[in-house]
Amino acid sequence: MGDRYPHPPSPNSTTMITAGDVAKLRDMTGAGMMDAKKALTEAEGDMEKAVDILRASGAMKAAKKSERVTAEGRVHAYTHGTGKLSVLVEVMCETDFVARTDSFVELCQDLAMHIAAAAPQYTTRAEVPAEVVEREKNVYREQLSAEGKPADVIEKIMEGKLAKFYEEICLMDQKFVKDDSISITNLLEQKILAIGESIKIGRFVRIQLGV
Repeated sequence: MGDRYPHPPSPNSTTMITAGDVAKLRDMTGAGMMDAKKALTEAEGDMEKAVDILRASGAMKAAKKSERVTAEGRVHAYTHGTGKLSVLVEVMCETDFVARTDSFVELCQDLAMHIAAAAPQYTTRAEVPAEVVEREKNVYREQLSAEGKPADVIEKIMEGKLAKFYEEICLMDQKFVKDDSISITNLLEQKILAIGESIKIGRFVRIQLGV
């Protein structure tokens, strides 16, 4: 016969991964947001295990390479369709040799095409003005308060809403248009490991006729 009383669920089965946990792991390892969140989920919230997972996956290797000086690269131009939409993007690497490789040029083209399609407003979250973020938070607070959500629940929900907001406007947070299973941050990490040099996205401009 089975147990008379069901066993309580394992504490780890309901582990909540917070934005604070992800930020802490990123500070410790330099890994990208998606990699850090995935590692924490796999480690069921255990920070040390998550670090080991990142080490094994190579994400930390990519982060360490990304710290190196990028004084070379290229300004890549892309014009879409009949010429009514164009993008210029600055992509930097460590050596002129890598900047001239097909792999690097292909990355620049992919990034320019992504910018044309996804229309990001900023490269990273750090570039988003504080007043813009605060305005979004206030809108979310008002909406959630009107729905009768408690204050502590509102703050947790807001973390997810802000993450979605950044994904819409920040290039590094956006899903790659050619493969939405990865972000632009993930794409860059993959290329850093494949090419073996630090790669960074600098400035970009997207010009659309009449807009």
